[in-house]
Order: sequence, then C-alpha cells, then structure tokens
Amino acid sequence: MEQQLEKVLSDINSQPETVGCLITNRQGLCLGAKGKINPKMSGIGMALSEQACKLEPNLNPPTIILYSGNKRCIIQKDGEITGIIYKQSNN
Repeated sequence: MEQQLEKVLSDINSQPETVGCLITNRQGLCLGAKGKINPKMSGIGMALSEQACKLEPNLNPPTIILYSGNKRCIIQKDGEITGIIYKQSNN
C-alpha cells in the first residue's frame, strides 16, 4: 500500500501548477506528503473537510478551495481519507 500511496502522491504532485500535496486519515494523521507542503496541515485539512460535509450533507463530498493571491488550497474528502493539494499559478 505504501508504494501505491507514493505513486498517487507523485502523480498528483507532477500536475501543472501543483507545488505540494498530502493525504490524511480520519484522525488527521498525515499518511504521506510530496512537494512544498507542511505535513502538520493534515489535521486542519481533515477538520475543514469534516465541517464542510456537515454544511453541505447532500454534496458527497464537497470540495473546498481556498484562495490567497496566486495560491490555491484544494481539500476533498473521499471516504476515510482527505486529500490536500497546493497550487500556485505563474501569472
């Protein structure tokens, strides 16, 4: 499973404009990270996804996108795991 997780993280991190990504479990523990992303963000990302699921229970699951200047943070829950992707546009 560890090799599969590494492959998924590498594939995500190789996408255009992506600078970092991580995957966290339901307890907020970082299962893996690639690129320029702080693994300590795993708990915050998981908590945000849990709250978004409560706000929009009919969206299964909702996607959270946070913007700051030319940076984006995309958070989405999928079952027992949550993915967090940092993107930065070159504009």
